[in-house]
Amino acid sequence: MALIELRNIRKRYLTGEQQVEVLHGIDLDIEAGEFLAIMGSSGSGKSTLMHILGCLDQPSDGSYRFAGKSVTGMDHEQLAWLRREMFGFVFQSYHLIGTASAWENVALPAIYAGMPREERKHRAETLLAGLGLQERLENRPNQLSGGQQQRVSIARALMNGGKVILADEPTGALDSASGEAVMAQLQQLAEQGHTVIVITHDAKVAAHADRVVEIHDGNLIGDVRHRNHLAERAHANVEPPVERALPDLGEVRESVVMALRSLRANWMRTVLTLLGIVIGVGAVVVMLAIGEGAKQEVVDRINERGSNLLVIRPDRGQQRVADGVIATLVPEDAEALKKLPNILLAVPEISGSVTARANGKDISTSVQAVSADFPRLRDWRLEAGIFFDDQDLTRYAPVAVIGQTVKRSLFRNSDPLGQFVLLNSIPFQVIGVMSEQGASGRGDDQDDVVILPLTTGTLRLFGQNYLRSITLAVDDITQIDATEKAAVQLLSQRHGKEDVRVFNMASLLDMVSETQNTLTMLLGSIAGISLLVGGIGVMNIMLVSVTERVHEIGIRMATGARRRNILQQFLTESVVVSALGGVVGVLAGVLIGLLLAQLGMAIIFSVPVMVASFVCAAGIGLLFGFAPALKAARLNPVEALSND
Repeated sequence: MALIELRNIRKRYLTGEQQVEVLHGIDLDIEAGEFLAIMGSSGSGKSTLMHILGCLDQPSDGSYRFAGKSVTGMDHEQLAWLRREMFGFVFQSYHLIGTASAWENVALPAIYAGMPREERKHRAETLLAGLGLQERLENRPNQLSGGQQQRVSIARALMNGGKVILADEPTGALDSASGEAVMAQLQQLAEQGHTVIVITHDAKVAAHADRVVEIHDGNLIGDVRHRNHLAERAHANVEPPVERALPDLGEVRESVVMALRSLRANWMRTVLTLLGIVIGVGAVVVMLAIGEGAKQEVVDRINERGSNLLVIRPDRGQQRVADGVIATLVPEDAEALKKLPNILLAVPEISGSVTARANGKDISTSVQAVSADFPRLRDWRLEAGIFFDDQDLTRYAPVAVIGQTVKRSLFRNSDPLGQFVLLNSIPFQVIGVMSEQGASGRGDDQDDVVILPLTTGTLRLFGQNYLRSITLAVDDITQIDATEKAAVQLLSQRHGKEDVRVFNMASLLDMVSETQNTLTMLLGSIAGISLLVGGIGVMNIMLVSVTERVHEIGIRMATGARRRNILQQFLTESVVVSALGGVVGVLAGVLIGLLLAQLGMAIIFSVPVMVASFVCAAGIGLLFGFAPALKAARLNPVEALSND
């Protein structure tokens, strides 16, 4: 039985909607202790084959057996164990950690194998000494030559045994002399019983091997044995051992149990200690939720109008005309503004209140006389019918589009399209119905509206030509400030003076967001102070606990506890009580926030804030519990035992 058996190995990759097969039914046996070279040009599939051999990748089809055990059916952890215990990789680019010394790089695999530090350091030093690097143990990769770095990577491959050495172009980045030295070392490893597999495109490198397998376009096209390898080596045992527990896991668990037992024994003091943390964490959660809710409420109100909008209104100090309209803006101003750069839309508007009548019913509603671009500006779609167009404006068409509230009030279940509605006794034909919008941020019913062509409204309904506003939609919001200046300049030229005010929604949004963020940070800081006060309470209680339990500490030391055990014990108690307070505080904060939401306050909870509050609570336990724990750890055992 071969050490490695590949049968009909295929590997496919998905490229776009097509599958590309890189390996086409590879059959290959590799004996234990064999020195094998897999040779092929770039793109031949040799690297893909190496990844499958080293359990870095799995084949799309076929069977891979290692020492008689099927690899293709192993899960991720079993494959990782194989890579860690059976394989060692030597890469062309070395792949050494730049900040680690030579021996630390070599010892890296042993960390994951659970080897104690001293044992892995000794083994790393022995391996490096065997490769002639005993003087370079503390050197970092940038202090080593290419050949020395490659030898470090060879030592790393042997750290956990390296029964199979996979070398991918091991001489590709080396000069000739260093390359020959590396190949000699790989040959020596083969003679020592390691199975060595070299991936290369160089025939000179392949000539060092006992056997050369040639691959081309995903197919094996040659298999030549130059010489017989050494006697058969014993196969590796590939049964993964039972994973041992993490170091000191039982000790940590016991510390938690004893901490809970101690806290339960002094439950009243524990509750009082918890209370400070609960108040602090709960205050953080609630105050930041209130701040975020208030911010979002204001932002939503601004976003209802659009953040890329400039709303131009007459200056209140100008002369007024009938119905409180200021004689400043006219429809021609909107046409002129539309020609400015970065302007998508320019929508003039006149609005007011009227009495609407249809089907024998009268209601008071609002009227908006606008241009045909109004639905695009508001991103408001039609539910039925059509919206008036530029031709309707040109011919002063007596048509109207109504909102859902007007439709329900005047037409109930009947179809309003084609019917007439009287606005202050002037007939208008309904040609469209807008979709439901609901209430605005101010609580106004946006569907209680009748929308008319601007020309028709100014002539037939309002009897004057002055606008209440012109709303501009800009294309590039990053240029909105420059566009605002250009609009004001244009209107000043047209009117002979600066007689308008501009409301920049983007600037307003930024200003409001910054203000609300500042307020939120202020609220969070106030809550954080209460959490800090809770931490001081934890330290005070832990100091009392240490004073009360000096005799217990002496007993623990007498029975073999180290200082770090005592330190860990009291730190665990501090962290446990703070973490419990954090959990209760988060729950209390959520409950209070939900109650405030029921009372109509805008509340937005943040999961990251809750998690951060809990982590801060546990961190405060660690921080403020350290001094009492250190005091306990430094007690003299004899003096502690004598304290009764």
